[in-house]
Amino acid sequence: MFYQHKWSKTQMATQLSSLKITNVVRQMTTNTNEFRKNKLLKKLDEQISLATAQKNGELFTVKRLKNVKDGNGNSTQIEVQKRVSPWFWSDNNKTYVQIRYGTRVLELQKGKSTIECAGPDDLLKTLGIVKTAVASGELDSMIDAASVKVRERFGR
Repeated sequence: MFYQHKWSKTQMATQLSSLKITNVVRQMTTNTNEFRKNKLLKKLDEQISLATAQKNGELFTVKRLKNVKDGNGNSTQIEVQKRVSPWFWSDNNKTYVQIRYGTRVLELQKGKSTIECAGPDDLLKTLGIVKTAVASGELDSMIDAASVKVRERFGR
């Protein structure tokens, strides 16, 4: 049951006058650079969790919600496992990692996009360093370049 107040206009004016009323409009969109940075940071967290799980011999899964329609056309949400592809691999007792934005590999230096690590422990340390670099804005120009390439794909 909805409760209604029976205030007079003077009581309501007194109530409103006790509040600080301003003319501020809520910003609905975030800065595109911050959005891209947060997207990459989330993916780096997944890679760190995946590397930690593989190091400990555990299985790592990420779950997401998916909308499914039944035979009657009613939509329900179910939880499904999302595939997480590793950005790292091992070859000749060394571990290599490439930082990705979408499907694009970020070019970290001119013509170079792969980081060499000594092993699984060094991989976790390296991913942590990259995460710090992304958060501080060191990779912003690389993320912007990769996002342009990703957007070009959708223009076809």
